[in-house]
Amino acid sequence: MSAEDRAARLKSARQGAGFSTAAAAAAKFNWNRNTYASNENGNATYSYARAKEYAEAFGVRSDWLYDGIGTTEPDADPAKRPEPVLVPIIGRVGADSEGVVLFATGQEAGDLAPLPPGGTNRAVALRIAGHSMRGVADDGGLIYFEDQRTPPTPDMLGHVVVVETDADEVLVKRLLRGSKAGRYDLESVVGPTKENCKIRWAAHITAIIPPHQARRIIRSGDF
Repeated sequence: MSAEDRAARLKSARQGAGFSTAAAAAAKFNWNRNTYASNENGNATYSYARAKEYAEAFGVRSDWLYDGIGTTEPDADPAKRPEPVLVPIIGRVGADSEGVVLFATGQEAGDLAPLPPGGTNRAVALRIAGHSMRGVADDGGLIYFEDQRTPPTPDMLGHVVVVETDADEVLVKRLLRGSKAGRYDLESVVGPTKENCKIRWAAHITAIIPPHQARRIIRSGDF
């Protein structure tokens, strides 16, 4: 399969998705403009992994885009694609070393993100702000959890979870057994460990989305 054919299919997919120029598509999906333009004009071919990314963005089949196999259907027409299930982004986390969740602070009201794999109607998301969670979740990314408000369970021990303490703090911390019965230590990625805390509820983190992907999937409240 020639690079020219692959480039021609990419241009066709982009036009079919309603983008009049390569620059417009690159800006929408936060792609490097020069790299994308080179892929579309045939100056540089693209990998299958990149073809999957382009295909998802333009609503076509990756096998067709990369190798010309089959057709673009059933996903070529954006009008035929089902609308994704969206969940609310309820606040920010990680703005300081304490890892406190700041509900709706600095977050546009009504911002939404797609339901993660395995998520339910209780799924919610938090936007990561700052670098206090570096290595676990980076600035600008998303953390999903199920907002079920149930007590901690043994399988949460040793894992980073979302918790609410009896001091009305909602935190993202590693949950450890405390030195007192019914109490828990909350370990920070950076900063001190909170010891022997009373926990009202805890929830597993169900997905962490890196910043570059989060920028593509967040829907603002006024979209």
